[in-house]
Amino acid sequence: MSSKDQKNGLYQKWKNIPLWKKIMTGMVLGLATGFTMGPDAVMFKPLGDLFLNAIKMLIVPLVFCSLVSGVTSMNDSSKMGRVALKSIALYLTTGAVAITIGLLIGNFFAPGEGMNLLAPVANEVKDSPSMIDTLVATIPANPIMSMAKGEILQIIVFALFVGIAISTLGKKAEPMKKLIESGAEIMYQLTGIVMSFAPIGIFGLMAAVAGQNGFDVLLPLAKVIGSVYFGCAFLVYGLYSIFLKANGLSPRKFMKATMNVQTVAFSTSSSSGTLPVSLQTGEKKLGLSKSICSFVMPLGATVNMNGTALYQGVCALFIAQAYGIDLSMADYVTIIFTSTLAAVGTAGVPGAGLIMLSLVLTSVGLPIEGVALIAAIDRILDMARTWVNVQGDVMVSTVIAKTEGELDKTIFDDDKAGESLKPQVATA
Repeated sequence: MSSKDQKNGLYQKWKNIPLWKKIMTGMVLGLATGFTMGPDAVMFKPLGDLFLNAIKMLIVPLVFCSLVSGVTSMNDSSKMGRVALKSIALYLTTGAVAITIGLLIGNFFAPGEGMNLLAPVANEVKDSPSMIDTLVATIPANPIMSMAKGEILQIIVFALFVGIAISTLGKKAEPMKKLIESGAEIMYQLTGIVMSFAPIGIFGLMAAVAGQNGFDVLLPLAKVIGSVYFGCAFLVYGLYSIFLKANGLSPRKFMKATMNVQTVAFSTSSSSGTLPVSLQTGEKKLGLSKSICSFVMPLGATVNMNGTALYQGVCALFIAQAYGIDLSMADYVTIIFTSTLAAVGTAGVPGAGLIMLSLVLTSVGLPIEGVALIAAIDRILDMARTWVNVQGDVMVSTVIAKTEGELDKTIFDDDKAGESLKPQVATA
């Protein structure tokens, strides 16, 4: 066999490997490279930055086109209202449960006991906007500016208005409806192309993270890291499985079909950045209708922060224990309420959890300097909480699709669904 034939054979084998396995390979190689090279591994960060930029390039046009397309495909306005209420109710309910579990885990494992309180003072952290400011800001004064800034909540509201207007105009708006539907398909195709480069980008991201943090940062805070990761795994494999089972769906098949989503979310730490993959997976692998995917998932990328809520519960207890501060039952209720509401409108990008954490600490009088204790390992925690956030988006979309009769069980029950989608294909 010639060397050319061997190369072609290796290429075909690599091409046939499921995308999530390629991403995992890139992640493991990146971690190994980072731990081996140390800070020098930052030289690979541009590979990750290029991949993240390509993902971010997709977000605004994909969210706008897919959401407008989803609204216009719901000819029944009462159905749209029903789906919206179900989505928000499920997102807020799972968020409240997540923060409660985080507080229980924080009490049980007590990760802050024995911590050195002479930690360096945190850099100034921007205050999170109030709920009133967030609600007022949902109506964009300049939708084009909101798109330029990547303000997802404002884009969602504008897209909803545009979709409703197109639906009410009927035939007069048919050309615009077809144009936006074509735009959504183009973005799905572009998503497939970008995702084919995911293993290389993930390698660069993981190498830089591991090289900059190393074992010296991980070991002293291993207990809080372990607590957050334990809680996140409990949410994904416990709470989410219960919701799926209660609706007659197999958690095992759901987890298998969403492996691409999980690996991208974990490695990029961006709910918004993972949205293109979530939309593609929901329709192609889980059998959800396009209207449900296009409506519920973008909403979840902004409203649903289950992993972040759990993280806040653990970290708030961690900081209270580190400073020797006892919290009352009223403080616990305040943390649950604040964390649940603060999730609305929080950016689904890396690092947003620290801003939300500062709001929670302030609400119960805990020292804001405690953020410094978390900042060094926040990127490590961010990967786990984003994994939970995104899986929650997909889980809620799946449950709602099932209750609305818009889930194709033939696709969902296919054992090969998790391997059926080629990264370069994203057609309807």
